Amino acid sequence: MTAGRLPAVLPLTLLAGQAEEHAANFLGLPLWLWQLANLALFLGVLLYFVARPMAAMFRQRQLDVEKRLSEAKALRDEAAQLGAQVKERMSRLDSEIEEIRARGYAEGETERAALSERADREVERVRREAEQEISRRLASAKAELRKTAADLTAGVAHDMLAAQITDDDRRRLLDESVARLESEKRTS
Repeated sequence: MTAGRLPAVLPLTLLAGQAEEHAANFLGLPLWLWQLANLALFLGVLLYFVARPMAAMFRQRQLDVEKRLSEAKALRDEAAQLGAQVKERMSRLDSEIEEIRARGYAEGETERAALSERADREVERVRREAEQEISRRLASAKAELRKTAADLTAGVAHDMLAAQITDDDRRRLLDESVARLESEKRTS
């Protein structure tokens, strides 16, 4: 049974071999060569449409990164410079604070001395005014006391004279006073 079929299968096998041979060649060139050309064409198109723009994009990206890097270096240098300036200012700050304290203390002492001197002058002025006021009031009191004493003495003398002098004594004193005034009038 297998032997009877063998002659029928053989032409099919030969036909399949020829089809395979025909499939391995296209337009007289081997199939692997067509596949290689297809791959080269695909890579060329890929290179033209994808690689060039990507290369330009990567180049631009590289330029941007380099620019940012140089800006970052400049900013870092500036920050380092500012840090050094701050450090220098901080070191000077302690000496400035001490200088301000010393100046404030000196100014405070000067002001205290000036206030003390003003207070001494004011005390002296008030003392002089008080002495003057005391002297005025004492003089006024003495004058008032003298006046009162004189009034009292005159009143007591008047009362004593009034009690001791009679009407005749009054006439005689009046006549003597008039005579004395007339004699003074003549001499003048």
